[in-house]
Amino acid sequence: MIHLNPDQSVVDDIRAGLKAKGGYCPCRVEKTEENRCICLEFRRQMEDPDFHGYCHCGLYYKD
Repeated sequence: MIHLNPDQSVVDDIRAGLKAKGGYCPCRVEKTEENRCICLEFRRQMEDPDFHGYCHCGLYYKD
């Protein structure tokens, strides 16, 4: 299951960064489709049944 980070200040900061970058991960320099939230890296991690943890920027958590 995917959850938002329980720290609301982190969620607010990341969402502000997403808005400023037009939906691209604020933690990545390049604006590519791979970096559009939810990024390709985390989508692949979500597919892995053994992966548990945060996405690169810390907005989402998979448990």
